[in-house]
Amino acid sequence: MKVALFGGSGFVGNYIVDELLLVGHEPHVLVRPQNASKLLQADKCTVHSGHIEKETVIKEMLENADAVIYNIGLIRQFPKKGITFEKLHYEGVKRTVKLAETAGVKRYILMSANGVKMQGTPYQTTKYLAEQLLKNSTLDWTIFRPSLIFGDPRGTIEFCTQLKKDMLGLPIPAPLFFNGLIPKNAGSFAFNPVHVTDVAKCFVRSLEKESAIGKIYEMGGTKSLIWKELIKIIASAYGKNKWTVPAPVFPIKMAAGLLDRFAWFPITADQLTMLMEGNTCSSKVFEEFDLNPIQFDIDSLQYLNK
Repeated sequence: MKVALFGGSGFVGNYIVDELLLVGHEPHVLVRPQNASKLLQADKCTVHSGHIEKETVIKEMLENADAVIYNIGLIRQFPKKGITFEKLHYEGVKRTVKLAETAGVKRYILMSANGVKMQGTPYQTTKYLAEQLLKNSTLDWTIFRPSLIFGDPRGTIEFCTQLKKDMLGLPIPAPLFFNGLIPKNAGSFAFNPVHVTDVAKCFVRSLEKESAIGKIYEMGGTKSLIWKELIKIIASAYGKNKWTVPAPVFPIKMAAGLLDRFAWFPITADQLTMLMEGNTCSSKVFEEFDLNPIQFDIDSLQYLNK
């Protein structure tokens, strides 16, 4: 099967490429020129150099394609540089859906996110609008909504390695964020971490799974962990016993609101909002795709020792 993959050189994308190749599919991957070295198995793919705004490159990728996987995503935007959620989460989907319909490519798999909603952060809203656009198309669509994705980043960006670098690796206690003035429920927001390999396997298995057409799948691991538990497991994985301290989130949000336009500031106000919402969901997807999910534990986090 010829698969046009948009977003193949990042963290999740490279694992999707691995799975596509493993089962004998033919990945055609869009890669921005500056990211060419980030596609780990480029020699086994058909690489199309360009940007998601260029319709000529997209048309070339879709010619005689059997399916589309749209996995382009941002964790933060920089509007002054033209890097926005609107452009990559929504406009890119709109463009590829339209061109897929024109080219007669019916199958379309979309990477969304758990917790998307219309009245949310720009990240959540643009993901939600992309879902609605795809659902109203003529394509045979499947949408995946993963919770927090973890796994060896292999040179890219991943939640646990970034948390270790920007917060847990500092010589200060880790913050247990809370709203308001009283730290009654500090660090109690929860997640269902899901391993990147399991996410990639579901994406690729859905390509030829007719029962997956027209479905939205939540993707969460079998363990629901609150923030303080998450910190403890991550720190233990690389041999640390990290102290924690309650931290009111409001002043940190205020600082982020002023500084998150700078890439060196580690977190944005919107990321803090989503963090405090938590991110839990069902793990039933793995039953349908016949997978035994990898657990979020010290063993599966050994890549943090690199």
